Amino acid sequence: MAKARRFDPRRFDVLTFAAEAASLAGEWPLAGLTRLASAGLAESVAGAPPVAWTVHGARGKLVGAGLQASLSLAAAATLSMQCQRCLQPVEVALHVDRRLFFVEGEDAAAALDTDSEDDVLVLEPAIDLRALIEDELLLELPLIPRHEVCPEPLVQAAPQAAAPAPEAHPFAVLAALKRSGRHG
Repeated sequence: MAKARRFDPRRFDVLTFAAEAASLAGEWPLAGLTRLASAGLAESVAGAPPVAWTVHGARGKLVGAGLQASLSLAAAATLSMQCQRCLQPVEVALHVDRRLFFVEGEDAAAALDTDSEDDVLVLEPAIDLRALIEDELLLELPLIPRHEVCPEPLVQAAPQAAAPAPEAHPFAVLAALKRSGRHG
């Protein structure tokens, strides 16, 4: 019986993983993905649920390039961010489900990526799978995090707080002249 190969997510051999049609799954603490964690509220990172992920390797047909190494990647994370409407914490669920192809050379990857529905990356001898998963989750961050319906009513700024009052109304002088009967 052949011993299953152990793949290291920090020095991940995509070509071998794909050739063996291997699968790998795991969880990482959110705090360990520092770029993703920094997008959330600092006080919530330590207690956040772990980032769950799975990856499956295969050799798949890529239009214009034939059979190439590919990874089917799925990941999920929950990040507490600041709602941009009410400024209260909002839980943002991030989900990634992508297939990535790997090809030799940056020029080939760039050309094939524009014509493919799947992402096409440059094949490296070893990649950092953890960084790749973090990159994919970062791409899922909302531009403007907000609640569907904010849990508390929005506080409206007082009119005088919104803009300083002008020193004198522009027609105040005219009104005073009219009242005094000194017009014309």
